[in-house]
Amino acid sequence: MFRISALLLGLLAMAQATPLEIRLPTENQNLFTGEFDKFYMYVDRTFEGQTSKPWEAGSYGLVRNMVRIQGETHCTKFHEGIDISPLRRDTAYNPIDLVTSIAAGRVVHTSLIAGRSNYGKYVVIEHRWENTSVYSLYAHLADISCKIGNPVVPGTVLGKMGYTGAGIDRTRAHCHLELGLLMSTRYEDWHKKFGGSTNYHGIFNGMNLSGTDVARFFIAHKANPELQFSQFVASTPVYFKVTLPSHGVPDFLKRYPWLTQSPLENAPAWEISFSATGQPLAFNPSTRTVSSATVTSIRPSTIPHSYLTRGLVTGEGNKATLTNSGKQLVALLTDDFPITP
Repeated sequence: MFRISALLLGLLAMAQATPLEIRLPTENQNLFTGEFDKFYMYVDRTFEGQTSKPWEAGSYGLVRNMVRIQGETHCTKFHEGIDISPLRRDTAYNPIDLVTSIAAGRVVHTSLIAGRSNYGKYVVIEHRWENTSVYSLYAHLADISCKIGNPVVPGTVLGKMGYTGAGIDRTRAHCHLELGLLMSTRYEDWHKKFGGSTNYHGIFNGMNLSGTDVARFFIAHKANPELQFSQFVASTPVYFKVTLPSHGVPDFLKRYPWLTQSPLENAPAWEISFSATGQPLAFNPSTRTVSSATVTSIRPSTIPHSYLTRGLVTGEGNKATLTNSGKQLVALLTDDFPITP
């Protein structure tokens, strides 16, 4: 049995009493002025014969691949971070903005070869917030000036903005920023079973980091500097819940014990709350009997759930089941996959 000890609760309380010092990763501060078209890098879009350059496609969430469903337009492709536009360019139109750490921490991963990821050249920083590790990722860099193990503070230079990686060019150069939680320390095993391609990035592959709406976090934290990351995660709307048989306390929950508000008893199952984009928001013991991961609650919708959950869930109304992608997400979150020899 795994319990949250009184000591851990005390440490968490101490951590919560310490305000976070965070800052945006570039000089572009237009997120805070509400001039979002100057903050986000647009995406070229053609929909029903009309071309546009919506800045919204550079924000977090289901913001790309527009389709028309039952007379309404919806975006169905998930963008896990935010794309920050450059403020300065040289005479060849290359961005020259520096990219810096958003908070104190240490460098845990650098990807120096652009062709090894859709992110191009990218950096991952580990931050210790509330005695847990939260990770920021900075992608599409032109060059990287930090090394693994380097300590950083808010504003430490990590590299220079660029346009390495898939799907961008010099005109659309930007810094892609993510903020999220580490899903599994056994990611390599999961990748060998479900990923297919070569994993060059160990546990810091982007697929192993569950991203949150980092722009909304910045705005909320500016409005309330006492806001803790766990409180922000808890404020994210729940779209669906999955109940699965318990095989003990998942390592993910041991890493992020603030995701549960319930005593960790020997219940027969866990109920995991997810956002529409698949971000895990809460774990709670359940007395429900299930034989496998089962959707046991979902926000009713007249539109098929697959469009609203990046294909993690299928069904309509108040009925839904996990797709293969949804099952793979739950497996990664709970380490429910075989160890590779």
